[in-house]
Amino acid sequence: MRIGIYGFGSIGRLVAKEAIKRGWDVSGAVDINEAIVGKDIGELLGLDSEYGVKVSNDPSILFDSDVVIHATGSYLDQIYDQILTIIGMGLDAVSTCETLAYPYYRYPVLARMIDTEALKNGVTVIATGINPGFLLDTLVITMAMPVNIVKKITAIRVIDAGKRRASFRKKVGIGLDPGEFKRLLEKRILTGHVGYAESVLLIADALGIHLEKVVEGQEPVVAKKEIVYEGKTLSKGTTIGIRGYGIGYYKGEEAIRAEFHAYLGAEEYEEITINGTEYSIKWRSTGTPGDLATVSIVLNIASIIDEIAPGLRTMSDIIPFKPFYRR
Repeated sequence: MRIGIYGFGSIGRLVAKEAIKRGWDVSGAVDINEAIVGKDIGELLGLDSEYGVKVSNDPSILFDSDVVIHATGSYLDQIYDQILTIIGMGLDAVSTCETLAYPYYRYPVLARMIDTEALKNGVTVIATGINPGFLLDTLVITMAMPVNIVKKITAIRVIDAGKRRASFRKKVGIGLDPGEFKRLLEKRILTGHVGYAESVLLIADALGIHLEKVVEGQEPVVAKKEIVYEGKTLSKGTTIGIRGYGIGYYKGEEAIRAEFHAYLGAEEYEEITINGTEYSIKWRSTGTPGDLATVSIVLNIASIIDEIAPGLRTMSDIIPFKPFYRR
């Protein structure tokens, strides 16, 4: 398989590295960062020799790809033109854009336009990753299958932010004053986690229910005492991460809850609870490495992209079964 990579930051580079391990070819890499444009990807990946593909700022170099892995941003309005460029070249796209995972909520007009263009060009566009895309939605849908009649779903993911890449630690505000972090979140200068509502709505879509409302929010987690972090002392009251949620309401009651907590020193786990009318089940893990898991999911979806119908698709669309829900 020949994959093109649109966005050669930390995730794009990890995509390239893991694809090469699989024996796939990287046909092209695109990025606007002038510091890496023109460099051989072998140098950027730390390979023993040049790979023979240089980073370009011209998306047309991706033309010979079988599929394009897109990893540049979280908000569809900011990356919409990039997706249309990929579609216009007649290429399938697997994106890590969180709001594209279920775009009908925030961007219904852009979603319709992407679907129209994808159908016109006979290509498939789908967004996925570890979260949204799998742990708090696709896996949840799968876990609901053994419950005959589902009445409530709760999914929680907790990670130690200190073990994540620098860009992730920055976007969850580590080291900032909580008030300043909130201000940067409001201005979308920092994002925290994006995708609470998308995960909730992917689940609702699979359950076949139209939620009356979706509420989401996140707040800084602050240090309860001084913490030494990367050789620096963070004072009590300093932001050390985030705690957030998305809640979907149906018939006046909470039906679906997705929570994501990411802060320094957190005990890592995922927990899914499916409450049914007759019995409930609970599943708990010891945590999942986010970046590598995201890349694994993206590549696994890319490997079957030809089997997914053209148009704009979601992970809920491609799950071959649907749980039964009734309040």
